Amino acid sequence: MIEINDFSFKYQNSHETAISGLSLEIADGDFIGITGTSGAGKTTLTFALNGIIPQKIKGDFYGRILIDGKDTIEHEAEEFALSVGEVFQDIDSQMVASIVEDEVLFGLENFGIPHEEIGVRFEKVLNELGISDLRDREISSLSGGQKQKVAIASILALEPKYIVLDEPTGELDPESSRDIFNLLKKLNEEKGVTVVIVEQKIMLLCEYVKHLLVLDKGEKVFYGTADDMVGAIDKFKTIGINVPRVAELSSRLIEAGIYHGQVTLTVDDAEKMVKEIITE
Repeated sequence: MIEINDFSFKYQNSHETAISGLSLEIADGDFIGITGTSGAGKTTLTFALNGIIPQKIKGDFYGRILIDGKDTIEHEAEEFALSVGEVFQDIDSQMVASIVEDEVLFGLENFGIPHEEIGVRFEKVLNELGISDLRDREISSLSGGQKQKVAIASILALEPKYIVLDEPTGELDPESSRDIFNLLKKLNEEKGVTVVIVEQKIMLLCEYVKHLLVLDKGEKVFYGTADDMVGAIDKFKTIGINVPRVAELSSRLIEAGIYHGQVTLTVDDAEKMVKEIITE
């Protein structure tokens, strides 16, 4: 479990607090989506979940963050590297090798995984992510979606308990974005990996995540399930977050007395709503 207790952080030489008084528990096996407008504190939070803040990025740190009982202030970031894997927003900056095989092997060798295990883990993770055919490819020749899978493979080869991703679909098309989310869902459900993902595509979040955290100017303004979000649509619009169009459509139809069900959050539910209206 990751415990965030009254966490606040201000970067050095900054006059504004990036995160203010955040408290949250991330249970083992959860799948949490984080969203918010630019400057909401999303990336700051991801850096704090594996000790990069405050160990590598300095500033004014208040409160406590415990990763399986270990305080991130008292332990070096390297101690969390095997349990909390992170895929950064700028995927190219995360790559350390030019060939896919070398990229995936780098972490295994760097963290001293026993030699007899390296080959097994390497083949296993390539097969699980369906990228065995990319092993000899130059990373510069890969598409955005392929690069994301290689980055995730490099992390998963270390068998972390938690994986944190900062806008992994930001530059991907809808199909590739869904591929990434399907992969994360599979890891979460079949491997028990706890997933924390920052994402602006709220429609995907509503469809896949178990819990949704919304930040605004460093503060938590919503935390709950996608269904709980229904009652917060007006708040989301006020702070500049685009709610799913199907949610807004169904909300308006309910207000107009045309539809008598609940606000829809997915395309499938919206399709059922339309069929219900037509057949009435």
